[in-house]
This record gives sequence, structure tokens and C-alpha cells, in this order.
Amino acid sequence: SCFSTGAPLDAQAAISIFKKGTQQAVQNLVVRLDHIDNLNLTSPGPCISNPPAVCYQAGYYIFDVTLPGTPDGYTIAYQRCCRILGINNLVGSASVGATYSAEIPGFITRPDGPMNSSAQFVAPDTVIVCANSNFSYSFAAVDPDASDVLSYSFCTAYDGGTPTEPAPAPPSAPPYVPVPYSSGFSASAPLGSSITIDPVTSLLTGISPSEGKYVVTVCVTETRGGVVIATQRKDIQIEVSQCEQAGANLAPQYISCDGYSWTFQNGGSQSLIHSYHWYFGDPASGTNDSSDLATPTHVFTDTGVYNVMLIVNRDGDCPDTGYTKMKVYPGFFPGFISSGTCYLKPVQFTDTSHAKYGVIDSWNWNFGDNTTLADTSHLTSPQWIYASPGPKTVNFIVTSSKGCIDTISRDINLVDKPQLDLAFRDSLICLGDQVQLLATGTGNFSWTPPVNITNAGTATPTVNPAVTTVYTVQLEDGGCINTDSVKIRVVDHVSLTAMPDTTICLTDSIRLRAITDGLSFTWTPSATLSDATLLNPIATPTGTTTYTIRAFIGSCSATDDITVTTVPYPMADAGQPVTICYNASTQLQGSHDGSSFTWTPANYLNNPGILNPVATPPRTTSYVLSSYDTKGCPKPGRDTVVITVLPKILPFAGRDTSVIVGQPLQLNATGGASYQWIPSTGLNNANLANPVGTYDGAVDSVRYTVLVFNAAGCVDSTHIVVKVFKTKPSIFIP
Repeated sequence: SCFSTGAPLDAQAAISIFKKGTQQAVQNLVVRLDHIDNLNLTSPGPCISNPPAVCYQAGYYIFDVTLPGTPDGYTIAYQRCCRILGINNLVGSASVGATYSAEIPGFITRPDGPMNSSAQFVAPDTVIVCANSNFSYSFAAVDPDASDVLSYSFCTAYDGGTPTEPAPAPPSAPPYVPVPYSSGFSASAPLGSSITIDPVTSLLTGISPSEGKYVVTVCVTETRGGVVIATQRKDIQIEVSQCEQAGANLAPQYISCDGYSWTFQNGGSQSLIHSYHWYFGDPASGTNDSSDLATPTHVFTDTGVYNVMLIVNRDGDCPDTGYTKMKVYPGFFPGFISSGTCYLKPVQFTDTSHAKYGVIDSWNWNFGDNTTLADTSHLTSPQWIYASPGPKTVNFIVTSSKGCIDTISRDINLVDKPQLDLAFRDSLICLGDQVQLLATGTGNFSWTPPVNITNAGTATPTVNPAVTTVYTVQLEDGGCINTDSVKIRVVDHVSLTAMPDTTICLTDSIRLRAITDGLSFTWTPSATLSDATLLNPIATPTGTTTYTIRAFIGSCSATDDITVTTVPYPMADAGQPVTICYNASTQLQGSHDGSSFTWTPANYLNNPGILNPVATPPRTTSYVLSSYDTKGCPKPGRDTVVITVLPKILPFAGRDTSVIVGQPLQLNATGGASYQWIPSTGLNNANLANPVGTYDGAVDSVRYTVLVFNAAGCVDSTHIVVKVFKTKPSIFIP
């Protein structure tokens, strides 16, 4: 590469010639570098955007040598290390060497074999390869011998020098070691499985791999008269870049296994594509058999294989045509089941896949056992023994003969014993009764002891022991065993003790209680109970009531009674609500039928120990009268009376003022709902808040008192003085 910062081309090269039959070295040469050519791609063309810079240096080592003819011919070789870091299709490429070789034919295959001019690769090395795009590249060679026929194939790239001996002098003799190809690549697929080589034209075609550098080696075979006389090799490094090219990039085929509809999309970048024209190869669909959309959806009329064609940029720059096959075979239903959950025991996997068209033809299992890389199978219904317990993810890839493929992932959990659950572990029955045991799990059940039990080999046996017995269940699944037990206690009677009789206040509730070993219960009467089937229900009797409880253990039962006596609350009447003026008093009027009483709060009452105390509250207050008696209700009867205290009146008549004889004076009082002016001298209406006064000179001044009333009739007062001047209007200077 012209842009390389690594070692330059060697100033001189160690080249050796070996006899092909014995691999014996016949000459070791040191050849000086003759000249270097720079190979530049200066014009990538209008159909590629953001192309990478492409420039290589070609070094030429030229020498003449005379060799005697031999039956097997010769191999010429030159070795070097190392290739560059980060080659995608090699492992540890920075320490991998290279061997470049050529062959000179012998006469054992044909007498005229040594009279040969070898095939020479002439295709340009300056090629642009865009990642994940349609790719075409020629490895063409020419042969001066017109009678020779050339054929092409991928072949193995050879390792060469090492980091400790980068330029072997002389080179080692054949055979040569292949380079270490990374996963997904090989000598026959150096660019991945989607790139193939035409053996006649040398053309590499397909979808290019992802961005990176790749070593590609192609062999051209010279055949003369039907006999191979020599094979020449070209080992180059191809760089794949993130450029974009206009093209019809379709996968070799598409398969629809779940319906007749398919949405097509051209691969790669679309920035250089201006038009699309699709042909779906489905003439039965009529006018729908073509589309000018970029991503059309076509509904195929039947099952089968259709030839689909895409033309991009038709009648414009950078036209291209792509072809693919569309397989339509709906009705592909992959699936599998598994049995066995015990590790160290075989787990059976069974394929349940089926296809409406074709047959299931391949199975690829990965059992998710992280302890080994061998946890795979291609059998229809394989078994696998896991080495450790815990959750495992099983991946199953299944295909059909029509090309359908699907992957199913399912989690299973491996245990050291099978999962075993019991509906209960302790139960109580009456002598002579029976009970059904219930276990859940996968596998074979067995119960012991075999006493008074039926169906002991099932998950749900029935037992009727005469004495208390512990039954043990064993669950076996694929050799994995788990056990558990159930205790069946047997009694010949039910023990039952109800709470003592009690007294409550009428309308109150009480929780009824009983002590028993019974398993179910009924209370009567049930009308005033929260739930007559509970052991401790809530009772709200409407009068004195006797409640009877009956407790059951199977066919055994026992009864007991509780009498709840109800006593009415004492009567209390605190009287009617009252509204009073601020700082006023009122007398409460209480009554009751109990044996004692209290007023609360006692504040502002002159005597809280009597039924009719005088209350002088400063603000609105609720007084509660509580009445107590000794008839059996432990709670007081209560009543409340509210004494509403009106707010304080804030009377105002205005400031003292003066007036001239005959001049009207507007007065204005505030603070109440109604008013009275005393005296009424000179006023047009003494019962208004704002009367008008007019004076005739009979008095020098008037002192008015204003009574201010609120809505409840409460009153407060204030006054104002009016001075009367007996003179004509003038200007007064105070």
C-alpha cells in the first residue's frame, strides 16, 4: 500500500528454485529490486460515492536462469514476514508470513511441458470494493501459448517468514503451510460464502463482506492437450471499504414460509439510485406483477418459485439489473418439546416441527451447556446429559426441503431433583373418613406406607387411616428422585369451647370467639353475623341473641352457645342550639335518664354539675352532655348542643364635626345591621345609618348617641358631637 507506514519493499530478495519431485534446492539467488510501479485508481466512476483512495506499489525482481529439463519441473519461491495487523479473514495476521511461488513444468506429463510460457495475471489490482454490496472482480490471466487452456479457482494462501526470521534466506522448501483462516472463512471462501469464482472467466461475484482487509489467493491452471502442466498463483490483499455504489443488490433468494406476502428492498446505499422497477415473475397477479416503488409489497398468487428482477436507474446514469428467486411456501411450523429436568440424567428433546409444503430436512440443536462446546446435535430427537444444574437456553434451528428456516429458543431449568409440590402437608380427619392427597410434578409417583390407601402409584391417592399416619411420596423422573410427606391426624371427636356470655350496648358490634380443632364452622342465627362460616365472625345483634356454633372435622361435629345481651345506651338531651350576643350568657337545658352525667367542656359554665348551668362562652362552643347508668351498657349516651356566639359589634359614627345654620350635614354610621340616633334633633330620619341633619340656630351644638344593632338584635353604641355656627358662610382659618 502506498499509504503503509510499515516496512518498504526489500532492496533485494532471497529466491530459491526447488525440484518438484524431491523438493531439493537447485539454486539460491539474491535478486536486487529492479524498479517500483505505483498503481493508482484515479477515477472510480460516477456510480460510487465517497470512494476510498486506492494506491499500491508493485516491486519487480528480474533475473535470468538456465535450468535443465526434469520430469517433474521446478518450483520458484520467495518468502517474507509479516502481513499487516487486522486482516479480517486471518487469525493473528500481524505474525503471519507469505510465500509467493511459480511453477515451471516438467516433461513427465507432456514431452513439450518445459517449452512453456506461464500464464500471467493481467487484471488490475486497483479495485474498489464497497462493503455488503454487489461485487465483481476479475483475476484474468493470459497465456502466450495459444494451445493452453486456463481455468481458475480459489486456493490456499501460504504462510512464510516468521517474526524471528522475517526474510528467510534461502526460503524453505515446499510443501508450504497454509495461513490460519479465521471462523467463517477458508481457502475456498476467502471472502465468505457469498463470493464465488467462475472457473472459466475468473470473475469473482456475489455480495461483498463487511469493511476490512482480506487475503485472497487465486490459482490459474494451465492445461495442454487435456493434461495439467502447471499452476500459477496470485496472493493479494483486498480492502473492503464503507463506500456506496449504485446497484441492484438482491440476495440470491428470499423465502416466505408464513404467508404469500413479501416486502422487497434493495440492499446497500440508495443515495445514487433515482428510480426502481420491479418485476415479480407472477403474471397471474395481473397489473400487480410490477412496481416502481422503492420497497414494494407483493402478494403472490400461489406457492412456488418466482424469478424476481429489479432494474435501478433505468434510462439514467448508473443503471443496473439484479435477479433473485422468491420461494413461497407458507405453512412452516417449527417447534420442539423436552422431557426430563434432572441434571446428570438424559433430557429428551423431540422435534414437533411440520411443514405444509416439503418436508423437514435438517435439525441443528444447541443445548446451552456452557461446560462444553460439544453440546450440539443434528438428530431429529436427540438426548443430552447436562453436567450442572440451573437454567439453560436451548436453541433449535430447523429447515425444510423448500428452504424454510427458523430458530426457536427456549429456557429449561435443570435441577438435582424433580420439582415436587404438595397441596398440604398436614390434615385432620374424623375416624372413618377419607381424604385425597394431592402432589404435583413430572414423573412417576409412589406413596408409602401401603396402609389404608388407594391409587398409591398416582399423584392423587385416597387415604383413610385409623390412626394418625405420615404418608411419604416419592417422585422419580429419569432417575432423579425427590420426596416429601403429609401427616394425616385422626380424631374421634371435635373439641370446641365458645367464649363466655357477654353484654354489649345495643347497636354495637362484637367479635364472637371460639377455640376448636374443627376444620369448618357454621353459626346460627346468621342474619346479624358478618360471615356465618368464620370461626370468629362479627356480630351486630338487634336485641339479646343466643348464637350457636357448630364445628366439623369430616363427619365429626360439636356445638356450643354464646348469649349476647344488649342494653340500650343511656338517653341524653343537651337541649336546643342557641345564638347569643358577644360577651352574653345563656342557660343550658339538659336532661337524661342515667344515674350520672357530665358536661364537656366545663369551661365557661357557672356550674357543670347541674343540668341547666349558665354558659358564657367567648366564642362559638359545642357542649356535650354524657349520661351514664349501671344497667349494663358500659358506654355513655351523648348529645351535643352548639352555642353560637355572634361577633363583637364595632360601632362608628364618624368624627366630631361642625356645620353652619341652614347648611345640611350628612351623617354616616357603620358596624351594624340597623341604627337609632338619639336625640333626633335636626335629623330627617333617626333610624337610618346615614341621616341628614339641618339646624336653625336654636342650639350651639348637638351630641348624638348612635345605637348600632346586629342581625340578632345585639346592640352597642358610640357618639358624635356636631357644633352649629350661627353666621353666614365665610372662610375660617383654624
